[in-house]
Amino acid sequence: MKELNIVRGDLKNKPESSKQLINFFESIKNELTGTLYIGYPIIGTSQGGFQIDALLLTKEKGLVIINIEEGADRSKDFVEIQDENYTKLSSKLLQHKNLTEKRNLAIEIKTMTYAPAWSDSNLVDEDYPCIINNVQLSNYIDSIESKNSDYFEKVLSVLQSITSIRKNKSRDYVKSETSKGARLKKLEDSIANLDRQQSSAVIETVEGVQRIRGLAGSGKTIILALKVAYLHAKNPDWKIAVTFNTRSLKDQFRKYITLFSYEHINEEPNWEKIDIIHAWGTPSSEGIYFNICKDHNIEYFDFRAAKSLTRIYGREFDKVCEKALNEISDFKKKYDLIVIDEAQDFSKDFLKICYNILGVPKRLVYAYDELQSLNTKTMASPEEIFGDDENGFPLVKLVNETNQPKQDIILYKCYRNSLEILTTAHALGFGIYRENLVQMFDNSALWNDIGYKVAEGKLEEGEQVTLRRTNDTSPAFLSEHSDTEDLLKFEVFKNNDQQIKYIVDEIYKNVHEDELRLDDIMVINPDPITTKNLVGAFRQKLYDKGINSSVAGVTDSPDIFYNKDTITFTGIYRAKGNEAAMVYVINSQYCFSGVELAKKRNILFTAMTRSKAWVRVCGYGDNMIGLKEEFKKIKKNKFGLTFNYPTAEEREHMNIVNRDMSTQEKNRVQKNQQNLGDLLKDLNEGKIQKEDLPKELIDQLRSLL
Repeated sequence: MKELNIVRGDLKNKPESSKQLINFFESIKNELTGTLYIGYPIIGTSQGGFQIDALLLTKEKGLVIINIEEGADRSKDFVEIQDENYTKLSSKLLQHKNLTEKRNLAIEIKTMTYAPAWSDSNLVDEDYPCIINNVQLSNYIDSIESKNSDYFEKVLSVLQSITSIRKNKSRDYVKSETSKGARLKKLEDSIANLDRQQSSAVIETVEGVQRIRGLAGSGKTIILALKVAYLHAKNPDWKIAVTFNTRSLKDQFRKYITLFSYEHINEEPNWEKIDIIHAWGTPSSEGIYFNICKDHNIEYFDFRAAKSLTRIYGREFDKVCEKALNEISDFKKKYDLIVIDEAQDFSKDFLKICYNILGVPKRLVYAYDELQSLNTKTMASPEEIFGDDENGFPLVKLVNETNQPKQDIILYKCYRNSLEILTTAHALGFGIYRENLVQMFDNSALWNDIGYKVAEGKLEEGEQVTLRRTNDTSPAFLSEHSDTEDLLKFEVFKNNDQQIKYIVDEIYKNVHEDELRLDDIMVINPDPITTKNLVGAFRQKLYDKGINSSVAGVTDSPDIFYNKDTITFTGIYRAKGNEAAMVYVINSQYCFSGVELAKKRNILFTAMTRSKAWVRVCGYGDNMIGLKEEFKKIKKNKFGLTFNYPTAEEREHMNIVNRDMSTQEKNRVQKNQQNLGDLLKDLNEGKIQKEDLPKELIDQLRSLL
């Protein structure tokens, strides 16, 4: 099926002519296969970034550079402009060997000028066509034909700067054609280009708030880095901030923004104008919150001090943001653009702080995946987050209007996880094959948004439904590199010693037989409190076999996640936003049951979806047996999700059924740890369930008894 993707970049100085050009191509979009870029690309030259007004790349017509003229001004030499456009783009493409034949560019570049306000009708020239109306434009497009459509994908990859990422990790060392290393190389080469939603997310610029929603592996972090590099190249005077919750993302963002900036402006980005900055911050490491306290002369709270503001673990940052927001009546402008990754981890107060320190227009881009929330927060609507103006109208309302840049973008394709891994992660995360569901979308249509289709039944309240992913949302090449039994394994052990031996032996095999690099392997512990101490035994056994390892944020800088010379051990919070070819999830029994089950299941979902090839879910004891039983049901259903969609009333009670405790219940447990009599009374009366009790308290009770 043919369809032209139209990506509306920033071309403020030529609004009317570019609008007319878009309208023309909208009318023929079902006749072409490819992309029309407006205000893109920006090409790095020795003089800085050079912007092309519009670029058409299609399988049918090839590559056409379009110079756009606004108004009736004829003072510019359009012949000279077309020559410069040609020279700049051909020079960029000639740098890539796969686009050349001997010394010449393997593809033909055509150039034209589109000037709908000009009156001359005799400017159409074979070498320098100047088109002044859509009849001429239609005739011109009809007259051209691509002679080298085989290069379409390769050219697209260069234009999107994706080649920079693919060059970043060489696998020239691979010797065996059938090893995991060889399969991984082919897999990485297969992810060549951005899809239409990703392209829109990078280039389409909103003079206000833009929201990007996407499941794990949909490319959000790379898209945001590309967006920052693109907008920095176009607007070098803008002060831009990139912020996030996971500190190890800082190194990723800096690396990608640097790579992409060389593509756009041929030089290192101006780091005086770009802050890659943590959300919280400290006096020794700046953050959005720390800086607003300093700039507005209010008290700053670090994590330890923030504990005094709330009894709820995990809500410390929410509380300090709420306090700061209430104390500042007049915010000072700090940035022209703020980009927020991992927005699902932040309260609406933090997002409002970011909104308030922006100049007008309020350029704020926030990206999130609710299923990766490790604190059971849910994203509020933009109207609720940003509030109303003095007249009672919402400050932010996201609407995708025809022929306008998209304000709300959904990335429904997953380019990291195979269908088998992603569906299993969703099934476990929601508790699809438990006796009782753990959690569920309030709006059933969200299943479609994250790439599932109804295979059987009805996606309606009270109805049984079977949902499956398709090749459109989970590309087949992500699964085809390995057998299903190798893609995903659940391993149950009698004790931790057996678990350690298995993982150490498997990692040794990965390195010495499978041809995986050390930084292809990540070991994730779901319980963040125990990671530092628990992984010591694993690391010692690996060291005894000559394999080095590191603990993310402990043995290296908190801002660095990967070290190419070590296996990375990590807790779940630092794992978020990162990926590896082989992921081992240890002590997975932690996620099977107990207090805050939705949070634990989200942790398991997040851990599994760090993998771009293989997953090993490991653990020991009865709870791990229970987790593997759920997995067996998923496999039996051929990686589909079959369940009864809960009614509104059932959804209201799901937290009670699955023991996601309210604040009142949590406080009662904390208080009763000091009062055994009240605790026994509440257990007897059913006010607290035994599943709510922390393991260490149960151990204490057993010891006392």
